[in-house]
Amino acid sequence: MTGSARGARKPLLIAAGTALLTAFAGGSMTKIDAWYRGLEKSALNPPDWVFGPAWAIIYALAVLAGTAGWRTMQTSAGRAWLLSLFFINALLNVGWSGVFFTLRRPDWAMAELIALWISVVCLIVLLGRRSPMAAALLVPYLCWVSFAGWLNYKVVELNGPFGTLP
Repeated sequence: MTGSARGARKPLLIAAGTALLTAFAGGSMTKIDAWYRGLEKSALNPPDWVFGPAWAIIYALAVLAGTAGWRTMQTSAGRAWLLSLFFINALLNVGWSGVFFTLRRPDWAMAELIALWISVVCLIVLLGRRSPMAAALLVPYLCWVSFAGWLNYKVVELNGPFGTLP
């Protein structure tokens, strides 16, 4: 394999590795336990098994979007912005699971989810300037986070207040 072929694959491998780490970290904080099962949820809440495949698709699309975006950024500053936004997004993505499931604070998770949603919009805007196709690959992510926001809101509405002592 030539150096240029390896160089062309490097962004894809880095993006895929980062997506796997993000998925693992978020998944390790997601506990489907008695507390979660005991929450009242929206009638639109999908079965638990749907979340894994949905996130796998979203992460795969994000890897493709990030790789395409990387290749279209013409300056190191543009690439730095892209990497920074994806890093912030990954932290917020993992953070939501930690706040909702580990801390058991769906109310705080709602605020965190708003920041996550904004980070996806920022990625779409940044990528859309250079690669509309890469930006379009993130639209399902934005839709999923929007839907997750609705589900999170319903948990807060149907079960609050949170954080009180038993």
